[in-house]
Amino acid sequence: MFKVLGALRRSWCSAAKSGIRNPASCISRIWFGPLPKDSIWIKPGRLHYLESDVEKQVDFIKTIDGVVVLLYNKSREKLIFVRQFRGAVYQGIYSAGSSAMAKGEANLEKFPPEMGVTLELCGGAVDKDKSLKEIAKEEVLEECGYEVPTESLQHVFDYRSGIGTSSSAMTLYYCEVCDDQKVSEGGGVDAENIQVLEMSVEESRKLVQTGARTNGGPSCLLGLLWFFLYKAPKVTT
Repeated sequence: MFKVLGALRRSWCSAAKSGIRNPASCISRIWFGPLPKDSIWIKPGRLHYLESDVEKQVDFIKTIDGVVVLLYNKSREKLIFVRQFRGAVYQGIYSAGSSAMAKGEANLEKFPPEMGVTLELCGGAVDKDKSLKEIAKEEVLEECGYEVPTESLQHVFDYRSGIGTSSSAMTLYYCEVCDDQKVSEGGGVDAENIQVLEMSVEESRKLVQTGARTNGGPSCLLGLLWFFLYKAPKVTT
């Protein structure tokens, strides 16, 4: 794995260093359980349909739509990412190679919590009665600490995530910020523990080189590829 991704291998209980603005949390226990019926985030279902007179079915999960923001700090010529523990990623690695759902206590010696730490773009769920830009603006402030006007959010494109299981609608924005707009350390709200990580353009380019491996979702790679295609030559001159 590239040196630029070394931060993802650090102990999730260690203090943050090298551009990570918020200290890491300490996860001391992980266990698995069944999905409660009253979950507001995920609702499983089955769709039936007829295709060429053949009855078919597909299982799916209904999830909440989201917004993602690719942030570039003009003052320091850095791209801004976030790191956080993602339980879904952890269980995916934990139960890899098995069709059975993981149950009970996780073996943290064999499967340390940092395996579930992701590198992502700033973003969040569309769970408020507000415009997508207003929600994106709030996420930038809450997660990364920048106060930005909605008009500075450039709409990049809309796409679908997890089309085989959830097909949630995603909207990607691009936003350039400066140090003067930094009003807090970010880190999320309520029980969130989000770390802010800055990378140079050249460091970030390694994330999308052939053979690269990251622990984040496709939104990050998609946003970076768009940035290098349309923005990088302009912002680095």
